[in-house]
Amino acid sequence: MISSYNDLIKATENEHQPQRLLFVFCRAELPEEASAEEIAAFERGEGGALTPVICVDKTPQEAPEFSTLTEESRSTGQAWDVVFVAAMSGRGGTPPSSDEAQQPMTMMVESIRLGHVSNYLPLDKSGNAVSLG
Repeated sequence: MISSYNDLIKATENEHQPQRLLFVFCRAELPEEASAEEIAAFERGEGGALTPVICVDKTPQEAPEFSTLTEESRSTGQAWDVVFVAAMSGRGGTPPSSDEAQQPMTMMVESIRLGHVSNYLPLDKSGNAVSLG
């Protein structure tokens, strides 16, 4: 069971093929047509819509620590609340390239926009897995 970014990095080390990790950083926002009930829930830290604001792909070696990602995200000036992570396996001992990651990343962003997030690992700002139930 993966419960943190550190667990994820350890898991990639046990894979037969090198991995490339896809990251989609999202900000929680309130939809324009939100009801009073939805606004109150959002103010308590519940609900809202997740809007992708930053996308990046890296090998586990390029971001061995979660702090590497958070520092890089800060430099963009984009605030975020949760990051979704997915992994791609390489072939023949070579991780997928950034070019190979572009289409899966686009599909991942679209899935998240539609609320389909069950295939991804959601992490909070500390790198701990969160439940979005």
